[in-house]
Amino acid sequence: MVYTADHPSTPDIEDLRARIPGWGVDRDPADRPSVPRERIDPAGTGAHWDFPERQPELRPRERSVEHKMLTPVFGTTAPLRGASGTMRRFAYRYSEGRAAHWLMLLAADRVDAIESHAQSFLGLHPDNPITQTGVRTEFTHNGLRARRGTTRVDTNHAWMDPFIVAGPWVVTAAVITRAVRLLRRG
Repeated sequence: MVYTADHPSTPDIEDLRARIPGWGVDRDPADRPSVPRERIDPAGTGAHWDFPERQPELRPRERSVEHKMLTPVFGTTAPLRGASGTMRRFAYRYSEGRAAHWLMLLAADRVDAIESHAQSFLGLHPDNPITQTGVRTEFTHNGLRARRGTTRVDTNHAWMDPFIVAGPWVVTAAVITRAVRLLRRG
C-alpha cells in the first residue's frame, strides 16, 4: 500500500509463474546475496508510523499519472497561476517518464519568468537588471579575470550571455519606447 508502513500482500506464487515467464528464478534465498537486507521489520529500522493525517487540499493540485493520490503533505507556497500554471497542469497529463512532461515544465518555468518580469513592471518595484542578473558582480568580483586562463566549461558560451541576459531587457525597453511614441502621436 502506498505511503504506509504496511507491507503489501504478496500475490499467489503459482499465478505469477504462470503469468510472467521466468518469474521466481531468484526465489531460493541461497541464490540471492541480498537476503539478509530484505527484512520487512519496521520496528527494526526505527520506522514506526502509520498513514499521517492528510493536509486539506484547498485548491486543485497537479497530480502525476503514476500515483493514485497526493502525498499526505504537499507544498502550497507557489500556487499555479497564469499561462505558466496552465502549461504545468497540461504537463501532468503525461507520464513523468516522457520527455513531453519535463519539456513542458521547463517551458512553463520560462513563461513564469516572463510573467514575473511583466508583473514587476506593472508594480511599484520593477526588477533591477543590473543587480539581479549579476552584471554588477562581473565588475566587483573579478568576473572577466576568473574566466581567462582556466578550463571552466562556461567560457564556451560566455559570448552568448550578454544576449541571453540583456536581450529580454533591451527588447522590453524597445517595445515600451515604441508604445510611448505611438501614444504621444495618437
